[in-house]
This record gives sequence, structure tokens and C-alpha cells, in this order.
Amino acid sequence: MRSNLYRLGRYAARRPWVVIGAWLVVAALVVAASGAFGKKLEESFGAPGVDSQSATDLLSAAGADQAGLTAQVVVTPLDEEATLNLPELRAAMTRVQSTAASLPHVLEVGDPVISPDGRVGLIRLQYPVLDKLEPSDLKQLKTLTAVASPLRIELGGDLFSAFEEGPAGLSEAFGLITAMVILLLAFGSIIAMGLPIGMAVFGLVLAISSLSLVTYLIELPSWAPVLGSMIGLGVGIDYALLIVTRHREYLARGMEVEESVGRAVATAGQAVLFAGGTVVIAILGLVVAGVPFMTAGGIAISLIVLTMVLASLTLLPAFLGLVGHWINRLRVRRMQASPGSGWQRWAGHVSRHAAAYAVGATVLLLALAAPVLALRVGTPDEGTLPVQRTERRAYDLVAAGFGAGSNGPLVIAVDVSRDASVVQPLFKAVRADRGIASVAPPQVNTAAGVATLIAVPTTGPQDDATMTTVERLRAEVFPSVLRDSPAKAHVGGQTATQADVGAKVNDRLPWFIGAVILLSVVLLTVVFRSVVVPLKAAAMNLLSIGASFGVMVMIFQWGWAANLIGLESTIPILPFIPMFMFAVVFGLSMDYEVFLLSRIREEYVRTGDNTPSVVHGITTTGRVITSAALIMIAVFVSFSLADDPTAKMFGLGLATAVFIDATIVRLVLVPALMKLLGNANWWMPAWLNRRPVTGVGVMLPDIAGTAVEPYPTRVARHPGHHRPRGDRIG
Repeated sequence: MRSNLYRLGRYAARRPWVVIGAWLVVAALVVAASGAFGKKLEESFGAPGVDSQSATDLLSAAGADQAGLTAQVVVTPLDEEATLNLPELRAAMTRVQSTAASLPHVLEVGDPVISPDGRVGLIRLQYPVLDKLEPSDLKQLKTLTAVASPLRIELGGDLFSAFEEGPAGLSEAFGLITAMVILLLAFGSIIAMGLPIGMAVFGLVLAISSLSLVTYLIELPSWAPVLGSMIGLGVGIDYALLIVTRHREYLARGMEVEESVGRAVATAGQAVLFAGGTVVIAILGLVVAGVPFMTAGGIAISLIVLTMVLASLTLLPAFLGLVGHWINRLRVRRMQASPGSGWQRWAGHVSRHAAAYAVGATVLLLALAAPVLALRVGTPDEGTLPVQRTERRAYDLVAAGFGAGSNGPLVIAVDVSRDASVVQPLFKAVRADRGIASVAPPQVNTAAGVATLIAVPTTGPQDDATMTTVERLRAEVFPSVLRDSPAKAHVGGQTATQADVGAKVNDRLPWFIGAVILLSVVLLTVVFRSVVVPLKAAAMNLLSIGASFGVMVMIFQWGWAANLIGLESTIPILPFIPMFMFAVVFGLSMDYEVFLLSRIREEYVRTGDNTPSVVHGITTTGRVITSAALIMIAVFVSFSLADDPTAKMFGLGLATAVFIDATIVRLVLVPALMKLLGNANWWMPAWLNRRPVTGVGVMLPDIAGTAVEPYPTRVARHPGHHRPRGDRIG
């Protein structure tokens, strides 16, 4: 593997314009094809086999309007003393209703409903299914707020969930600017800083553009580009940082540019290949969830990460070969003569007090993870958005005028093809339930054999009581009416769908975690020729991920420091975030794990002494890991500044996980435990140790014990230059 990467890196450095030209041609073709033939990404959110999906399928098969999206127009008098019962205000509300009915793709406009206090009016709009709608439909809906009227008009509903987008590019721009500053501090050179940024942006544009073409093979969710940009930008810059750092080390040792690039790709590039592959495999493990939109999202994100890995191994070496020794030009500051001296002192300090640091770090991580026991999954509704958003203002008006449950009605679909007599008894039974505030008169499609009931709960969409009501309808109310009938009833609607998806994801979460951990242990065992190191890595990854989940509970559920990220109110954790975050964080944590352990393993193979090898690994990787982590954190934190609470959860959760992993785990717990375990770190059962396997960044010993590398050494011959230690060839 290393020899192939070595040749690949040398070729890219020797023929930079060939490689760069190939990437430009591919990018031009993909971007052009995407613009001409690309399909839009879907706002899918459902899971096969759950009751809410059965309700949606039943309504869709019958051609019922309730299977589509909805929007709501909420009005209230500008005059705080007036009510909608005044003739002129009723007339104004009728004009709003008429204007809404003329909007494209609106199938039905409900009659205005006025709240008991006369202050709030609600007009519901029915749209077709998502496939028949475009983002322009949301733009058309928003024109209602510009109508001159004595009423304040606010908007909300499914149409916003499907098509509303945050300010384009602001999060990415903030993350890029911060990454540029960090790279400048790390490299001290504008050119060295620009190469990782340029490669990452180029790869991200190509990968994101390709998603609209991938939709011909599999339907991708519309949120995939946002999450993919967050992860792709972070890993792309990080991977480039690792290779550029190794390349500059080899240049400083007097190697020719072509040779230096080849060795950098063979060493750091193999770590990138393994780390990126682990990220891809972990994310693709989301297929275990059995939820199509999560599987599709995982495929989209994996494609972006894979593009970044390929760009790091081919496009970046071409850039390095093109700039040559100019990579150290345009300096903004002088680099220290021995940049690892501080890390060397730190690693030595941790080694001398290994037991205390191991216990202290473990206790701290367990304390941070403790709030996970209080983790509550649920779906943040529009009431969690900033008050500047019209959806939030509409939500508040509806909740004040009609009750919180009006923001999350339940859509009950009944198959009455073989027994239509159950409609009225079922209507009465649902209306009598203690968790139901009201039920609209049943709509019966006799030809299709489907009846629809719209039930309004007494509690809000994200309340636990609402989920209890849904479960009671399914387990008690429906059977009591339909026990002796062939008719079947299902609870659907956005609230029920989100609850069902969350329950299914939670049921599969233990299997998913077990599969990812098992795979990572096997891969690390093969790579590092050790059983102890992989098991220790898995345990520490679980600790760091648990700690990040605990921090999320503190902020989003308990409200600690919530105002710092603009969170309006406490909210539950979105059901699919724990699984998604585990996949992403577990994969990303392997970046630092592989990069650090590969350096430790290199030195251990060369010297056979564990403690100095650990110190050497921390010394040579401390600054790189810190810089890479800061870049990741900056990119992820930038997404936590978005209005959407879901983006805040992902951004803050991932940033916290990376911070914990790169500091407490990699720079404290890893060296402390490796010091305490000593040579036992590299223990391997004899029955597994029969055949030599080349490890990531590891120089294999030959029979005589001499360190060898699977490629020749080419060093620029300068007067007084000596071959570096450890570069002997066999």
C-alpha cells in the first residue's frame, strides 16, 4: 500500500498539470451536468414499517390531499384592542384567503377559524406531495405577508420545513476564515496555508455538485449538502494539513520536492486513507438503522468524504509539486527552531504522572457523560426558532389562540374499504380521548375506501404527553372500536412520523454502535499489530462521544449557556442525531488516533522502547493535532450559529466531541495509559501474529532488525548533508 501511495505522490508532483487538468475536466463535466440534468434533493422523513408510514401510504394510494404538505396562514389585528369579529377585519381575512387560494399548487384553502378570544385567525392551505412542489412555492407563499392589510400576517407549516434555507454560505465562510487564521499560525506561510484551503474548497464544490446526479441512483435528503459541507470542509482541510506538515518536514531534511511529496503521501497519506476510510465505513453503517433517509444521507456524506480523501492523495500532491520550495515563501512569521519542544515537555510531564492523569481524565469524561442518563429524544418544533422568523411568530399565535396542540395535528387514516360503518364510532372515540382537544368532521373517500380524521392534541408537538396520546390511540382507542371489524386505522402526520422514526432509530442504536466498534477494533488490530491498542481506542472513543452527548444535554435540555448560541428555549435532542453523531464522531476520532499512534508505532518499531516512543509521538503530532482540531471546531461551531436548532445540535455536538477527543483523550489519556501499559500496548496473540502486515506509517523490521521502507531514499545532495537516521534501506 505504501509503495503504491509513494509512486502516486511522486507522479502527481512530477506531472502536476496532468493531474490538475484531469481534476478540472472532471469538475467542469460534473458541474455542467449537475446544472443541466441534476435532480432536486428530497425532503424525506419517514421509515418503512412504522404506523405513521402506513398512514401516509394509505392516503397517497387513495390520492387524498392530506398526504401532501400543508401551510398555515395566521392573522391577528394590528390594533391590539380589536378582534376579528369586526366586519372590516373579517373582510380583510377573506381577502387573504382568496389571495392564498390563487397561489400555484394550492389544492384547498380551509375556511378561516377564529380563536375563542377573537384575536387569532387560522387559514390552512393544502398542497400536493413534495415531488410536485418547488422552492418557488414557498416564495409565492411568502408574498402574502406583503399584502396591504389591517392584519398582521404570519406563516408556518410543512412548506417551510421542506424548502426554507438559512443564509447561504455564511457558516462556511466563517469556518473558512477561521481555518485560514489557524493554518497561518501553524505554517507561518501564506502559500502553505492556501494549499489546504484551496484543495478543500475545490473538492467540496465538486462533491456537492455531484449529489444532484447521484439522485438518479438513490433519493438523497435535502439536508445532506449542509451536513456534508460541515464534515467535508473539516476533514478536507485536516487531511491536507497532515500531508503538508509531513511534506515540509521532509523538505527541511533536505529531500528533493518530488521525493518529499512521495514520502509524505506514503506516510501521512496512508493515515489519511485509513482515517477517511474509517469515516466512510462508520457513516455507511447508518444502514443498520433501517431508515432510508438516514441511509441516503450517509451515502451522500460518505461521497463527500471520499472525494476529500482522493483530492488529498492526488490533487494536493500536484499542488505541492507545482509550488515546490515556494511553499515556505510569503511568510507572515518565523517558525520556531524546535516547534515540538513544548509538546515534548508536556508529554514527558504526563508520562511522569501517568496514573494521576489517567484517573483524572477518566473521572472528568465520566462526569461530562453522566447527563446522558437524562437524555430525552424528541423533535424541536417551530416554537424553538428565533422570534425573528415568521414560523415562530405564527406558532406562538396559534398556541395562544387555539392551544399548543394546534401546531401539530394528528392525521388519522382509516381503511374503510371493507367496513365504512366504523367512521362515526371511531370519530367519537378519538374525540373522547383525554389527550385530544378536538377532531374535525371525518372526510370519507368512498371510491378509494379511505376516511381521514384530523385530531388536535391538547399538548404541543414536542411534549412527551403528545407521544403518550399517539401510543394510547394505537394501543387502546383503535382496538376498542375496530376489534371486530376488518377496517384498519393508522396515526400519521408530522408529529407522529417524527416520533416513530425516533423510536425506530433508538431501537437500532445499540446494534449500530456494536457494529461500528467491532469493525474499528478489527481494522486497528490489523494496522497496528496489537489487540490492546484497538480495545483501548474503542473505550476512549466511547468516553469522548458520551461526554459530548452529555454536554448537549446540559445545553439543549437544561439550558446551560444556551443564550451563547442563540437558543430561544430548551429542546429535546432530535431522535436521529445520536446515531448520526456517533457515526461521524467515531470516524473523525480515528483521524487523530491513527495519526498519533502511527508516529508512536514508528518510533517503537525503531527503538523498541515504549515510553520514549509515546513522548516522540506526542512531540511530533501535538501541534498538528491541535491545529487540525481547532480547524474542525471552527467549522463545526460556525454551523451552531445558524437559526435552525438542528444545525445548532450538529455543529455544537461535533465541535464538543472533537475538542474533547483532541485534548483530554489524545493529549492526556492516550499518553498516560500507554505509559502505564508499557510494552503490553503492542501485545498480539501468537495465532494472530503469524504473517507480517504493513501498518499505517510503520517501518517494518527486516530479519536483521534494520528499519526499512518499501521505497528508495532520494535525498538532495548538499554539502555536509547526512542521511537522516531511520532512512536506511535494505
